[in-house]
Amino acid sequence: MKKIKQTALLILIVVVLINGAGCKKKPQIPDNPLNGRTTAVFNPNKTYGTVTDIDGNVYKTIVIGNQTWMAENLRTIHYQNGDEIPNVTDNTEWKNLTTGAYCNYNNTTDLDTIATYGRLYNWYAVNDSRGLAPKGWHVPDINDWLILIDYLGGDTIASKHLKEAGDLHWVRYNEADNSSGFTALTAGRRYLSKNTNNMGFYTDYWASTEYNSSSAAFLYLFVYDTKVWKGFNYKQNGYSVRCIKDKN
Repeated sequence: MKKIKQTALLILIVVVLINGAGCKKKPQIPDNPLNGRTTAVFNPNKTYGTVTDIDGNVYKTIVIGNQTWMAENLRTIHYQNGDEIPNVTDNTEWKNLTTGAYCNYNNTTDLDTIATYGRLYNWYAVNDSRGLAPKGWHVPDINDWLILIDYLGGDTIASKHLKEAGDLHWVRYNEADNSSGFTALTAGRRYLSKNTNNMGFYTDYWASTEYNSSSAAFLYLFVYDTKVWKGFNYKQNGYSVRCIKDKN
């Protein structure tokens, strides 16, 4: 009888172990204190979706033509594989980087500001093989941006439809109508050794397209016109990042 009981107990233990091995726990997405704090004014006539990054940041998303974009700037502090992205606050260190890093505008720790404007990343973070965007998404290349710009009427008018309407975050009222739902905010920039500048006037977005060993493609929107400006600049600069959903 004792042997039978021992055998039955052993079988039970084995069954429990097998079942436990077959039920992998899903990774826990952390609660994020930045969620729900943005003061961005989204288009009330648009239907937004959501996407969540590795840090538990929940972003509004918007379908524009055949593309799905984030309607908020990226604010993750980890790559997709879980590795931490360094937060570099020193100007000299930032200027000399050749690896990925992020900073906040004016090195702020204010949660409402970070939630609203997102963080600024250098291009090395954009290009890191560990992945800056959430799973199933990517940082747009220049062709992704050109498709968006063409859909919204071309270079000379597209920023009117991309920028948040009104003057809550831009320095003055402009022609922006945010008809696309993209809700571009003026998030400033970090330019080489200058900490941050031009909040209220400009917003800059990285493209993943490399130009040469020292520069990469970016776009910027200006408060005083409706154009989308395109060019190349130093990879060390700190710009905003918007992500686009991968095609199925």
